Amino acid sequence: MLKRKWFCCLAVLVLFGSLLAAGIVPVLAQQRTFVTIATGGLAGVYYPLGGGMARLITNAVDYIDASVQSTGASVSNVGLLDRGNVEFALIQNDIGYYAATGTEMFAGRAMPNLRGVAMLYPETIQIVTLAGSGIHSVADLAGRSVAVGAAGSGTEANARQILAAYGLTYEDISPDYLSFAEAASNLRDRNVDAAFLTAGFPTAAVTDLATSLDIRVLDVSEEAFAALTENYPFYTRVTIPEDTYRNMDGDVSTVAVMAMLATHADVDADIVYESTKAIFDNLSDLANLHSAGARISLERAQEGQPLELHEGAARYFGQ
Repeated sequence: MLKRKWFCCLAVLVLFGSLLAAGIVPVLAQQRTFVTIATGGLAGVYYPLGGGMARLITNAVDYIDASVQSTGASVSNVGLLDRGNVEFALIQNDIGYYAATGTEMFAGRAMPNLRGVAMLYPETIQIVTLAGSGIHSVADLAGRSVAVGAAGSGTEANARQILAAYGLTYEDISPDYLSFAEAASNLRDRNVDAAFLTAGFPTAAVTDLATSLDIRVLDVSEEAFAALTENYPFYTRVTIPEDTYRNMDGDVSTVAVMAMLATHADVDADIVYESTKAIFDNLSDLANLHSAGARISLERAQEGQPLELHEGAARYFGQ
């Protein structure tokens, strides 16, 4: 019995040596790596889009298992990245800029280890009211109850800045700090008169609201846009087509920031490279998983990038 075991061991060693001599190196199974993408609330765009990205990464990279985490969106997500709680996050580019530079809501607590991966699509500021509210302009929000986004969120920063472009502050309105889903529910119940939502359109919360009620999405005037970009140059002009939601009166001219995918300097470069490749090599599949994916392009993936590019992403984009 001992001779037989010795012979088997010797045979294995001889075979391994033969493979090495022939230049054939046996590949050991690579340890699986788990990565998390921080997204947003269930009623927004980040959560389903992040889910689509996670699916592409898991399917394309044999050693990565990617999943998503529902969060409070941009502001929460940069904190999760900075603490190393997640590997990737969907955020607004303005929030990324504030966090990296220690300004706005991050005054005095800069996060210099945040890194950029790619710019994705316009995050459109949608100011929604009911058709019978008597509100036809942002200026008409004076004296009204307005959902301005979750406290400290990217949406809340957008609401405050746009109101200021119209000469309004929170003292001129009754602000309610509500998430996307909460804002839509309170509009439906007429507990608020209008709501600010920052998300790619169509947004599920608005689509659901429009199925049962007539809504109005407010324009941002050229004068207000000029005032806004004087202080916040990362805003861009966006048109919401009239067929985006049921019974819209026409196209809506508003403003947007950019959604982006971010990571942390300490995340392994190969993981970032493979994940970026899985997403951008399969954009048509991502578009089939969520409509926002159709607005992501390789050509514009670094336009408006507010963060230092992660070395793994730089390798993929050839930078």
